Amino acid sequence: MFISGYAVVAGAAERLVLGYDSFGNICGRKNTPVEGANLSGLDMTNKKYVFFLNSCSLEIQRHKISSLSLCVSSCPQQQLNSLEDLQSFARNNDSFLCVYNLNVSSYTLNPKVAQLCPTLPVPPSMSFPLFNRCVPQNPECYSKYASVLIHMVNEMDVFHRILSGILAGRDTVIGLSVLALAFSLILVLAFRFIQTLLIHTLIALVVFGLLFVSGVLWWLHYDYRSDPSTELETEKENAKFLLGYAIFSTIVTIVLLSLILVLRKRLQLGVQLFRIVGKIIGRIPFLLFQPFWTFLILVVFWVFWVAVLLSLGTAGSAQSTSGGQVEYRALSGICYMAWYHFIGLIWTSEFILACQQMVIAGAVVTCYFNRNKNSPPPHPVLSSISVLFCYHLGTAVKGSFLITILRIPRIVLLYLYSILNQKKNAKCLFNCCFCWVCFQESCLRYFNQHAYTTTAINGTNFCTSAKDAVCILARNSAKLTSISCFGDFLLFLGKVFVVCFTVFGGLMAFNYHRQLQAWVVPLLLVGFFAYLMSHSFLSVFEVTADAMFLCFAIDMETNDGTAEKPYFVDQELLTFVSQSNKLTEGREHRNTRPFQDNEDGTELQPMT
Repeated sequence: MFISGYAVVAGAAERLVLGYDSFGNICGRKNTPVEGANLSGLDMTNKKYVFFLNSCSLEIQRHKISSLSLCVSSCPQQQLNSLEDLQSFARNNDSFLCVYNLNVSSYTLNPKVAQLCPTLPVPPSMSFPLFNRCVPQNPECYSKYASVLIHMVNEMDVFHRILSGILAGRDTVIGLSVLALAFSLILVLAFRFIQTLLIHTLIALVVFGLLFVSGVLWWLHYDYRSDPSTELETEKENAKFLLGYAIFSTIVTIVLLSLILVLRKRLQLGVQLFRIVGKIIGRIPFLLFQPFWTFLILVVFWVFWVAVLLSLGTAGSAQSTSGGQVEYRALSGICYMAWYHFIGLIWTSEFILACQQMVIAGAVVTCYFNRNKNSPPPHPVLSSISVLFCYHLGTAVKGSFLITILRIPRIVLLYLYSILNQKKNAKCLFNCCFCWVCFQESCLRYFNQHAYTTTAINGTNFCTSAKDAVCILARNSAKLTSISCFGDFLLFLGKVFVVCFTVFGGLMAFNYHRQLQAWVVPLLLVGFFAYLMSHSFLSVFEVTADAMFLCFAIDMETNDGTAEKPYFVDQELLTFVSQSNKLTEGREHRNTRPFQDNEDGTELQPMT
């Protein structure tokens, strides 16, 4: 909260979004005065574009463009050759190209007009999407203007180049996030209603998406490396990151294709699993609507996070200089605060998702341990939400914090890769470490989820629940692990499907405007948001299945199937678990006792 409050007070994100003139006025809004600058504090609501008085002869002095800049309501689309043309343009378009305190009628009379008005002739220009600048269209002027702008972008530090890329592609990021939302909704409906056709179609689309995205990444990397006109530092960074993306995508593609090949014979079990999960979800009203609330909360948090990030990037003090102009001087240590802010993004996002998982697990536990399956308990979702906020928020905080701790090594490895990307041995070591960190994170997510379910059953704290969950899973690993993992694998393929096609859309959109944008970071954010969205929606099935199997294991250990202690499991789930275990054990284990017999040989009697 300290970082957020400081950023809002000390920063001005509008300077990056809207642009500003030489007198400290942000274009497109009403401004507050800066002490010592007489032309500051003006109302620029209708003046949204930045215009340089000497656009054909720009120079860099102390990392700043030397020419005066003004906020204007429109850029001149035709060449202006005289002061009379400037007057006519100002009166016809209500766009004044001379300094603000010079009256239009004085354009041809003031002896200092050469310093107060643009250099003649004024070339035709049009607004450029990067910070709303008026860019000259004359070839000679455009070449000089572009060279100065390239120099300015290359002189920016990485943090501000990333901010520039996010701002320039903000509309694309929003559009791609909506696309990821649409894909997630389609998959949720498909998993709920058309399970048989979905499994085969999903696998085919995932295979196609993985191969296609990997191929596009390698092609874009080659295109960047072989382009002789690459001058911008942002383009060079894009080429480096594209290589990392391509290598990572290729590794993921090989691993997933191998797993699909190994597990292809268990597809029918996957269909049965999602049929059972769908029936459980059908018994719990409004469980499918839970991701919508999570998504809305995530969107509000992401908007807040981006606003704070932009404020951090513009945190600084406005100081007047000679001639009444204003300079913004950045504060030291901002980059370290930005890294802390990024960790906050991961932790808070994971906490929101953990709360959703606990709500779903609590509702499933309530319905599973209900004796009358035909009469489910009233309002299980609302009851689970109230229990979460009253007793178990600390459990969600601890679980999400552990995930965040494992996410930090990913960031460190990506940073080391950018430094050591020229050494083949370093690349190999990086890939091995990165895969190991990803594997650890996946395992931690798996045990966290079961810890949340154990908390919902026993009401214990996170550490106790995690210990109990590990013990239960260890005792029943042979019976439940293969079933649960296969269901989780299918849902993971669904998340990969959403991320693949969203990232592909991002590649096409960002590559179309590749210049002046460090778009690899916005693309990474798009992939991160797409994964969180798909995880938020598909976790309904994932958490329901995991909670159901953990309840099943506890049911088997607690009850013995007698009239005094009957099982809570219904017949369909019991049959499914028995069939899946027979398939896992193989023909050589067919003589072993059935899974539904307890240790004393008592036949399991499901509740109906």
